[in-house]
Amino acid sequence: MQRKIVISKGEHYHLYNRGVDKRVIFLDEKDRRRFVKLLYVANGERSFVFRDIEDKSFAEIDRGEPLVAIGAYVLMSNHFHILVKEVRKGGTSAFMEKLLTGYSSYFNKRHGRSGRLFQGTYRAEHLNRDTYLKYIFSYIHLNPIKMIDPEWKKVGIRNMKKAKKFLEQYRYSSYLDHIGTEREENSILSTHEFPAYFSTSREFKEETKEWLKYKDTYNT
Repeated sequence: MQRKIVISKGEHYHLYNRGVDKRVIFLDEKDRRRFVKLLYVANGERSFVFRDIEDKSFAEIDRGEPLVAIGAYVLMSNHFHILVKEVRKGGTSAFMEKLLTGYSSYFNKRHGRSGRLFQGTYRAEHLNRDTYLKYIFSYIHLNPIKMIDPEWKKVGIRNMKKAKKFLEQYRYSSYLDHIGTEREENSILSTHEFPAYFSTSREFKEETKEWLKYKDTYNT
């Protein structure tokens, strides 16, 4: 399928894809850990063999210069979202090819399957308006709320305290990195390549909380 937009250096994009036939693509913690590590190592100019870096920390891996800047990400059971800025010409395509090919190969081998894992070419939305770019940070990080309250976008949050606690415990998004939690996954992000919408982690939390209060605001 031909992409409808042209990806250009210096521009921001919302990238996403789901499993073919909406199948689950992250079956357990090992799958999720593999994809998160690939977010880091696939975003580099150097090639790699995963078994050579599997036991290394992010800091020990020499991936070369990054292909894109990542501003946010989240893993759901059957899809993912990534916010990027292209910092090298052709970097987004190169990054996504390494990420999706690497993960598909791993997943099929581990789970004894063959064929396509993802639903065609990844989707990309050009974030060419400042308000939309700012909003995408909250949109991406609020995706996991559907795990504990599937209808929240339609009827509103039933338990705000529970929702906020869940976000702060969910490890497979960049929410923890934006609120100041120290972990090696911090190095996946290049927040300096994005507008400084939030000067403190508290401001980031408040912005996310405000979107959490709304209903019928997002497209699912």
